[in-house]
Amino acid sequence: MDIASVAETGVFFLFATIAILGALGLVLAQRVAHSMLSLIFSFMAVSGIFILLGAEFLAAIQILVYLASVGLVVLFGIMLTRRQILEEDFE
Repeated sequence: MDIASVAETGVFFLFATIAILGALGLVLAQRVAHSMLSLIFSFMAVSGIFILLGAEFLAAIQILVYLASVGLVVLFGIMLTRRQILEEDFE
């Protein structure tokens, strides 16, 4: 094994760990904004894995579709939601 393959394997495991921790943070976060940040980390790690596999087009689609579209829509939905509705109990 040469140094390049060892480094590539190490970077793959780094991206995989970030993706798994981001997914766990998405599920376990108490606030929606923190959950959204974990989702962004997870999507970026998955796009990094796509780049390592030689699928640059899929990585670009992952970033453009999921991060730009879905991420921003959810983020604006969080920011535009009135905080009083989320904190008060419905009677």
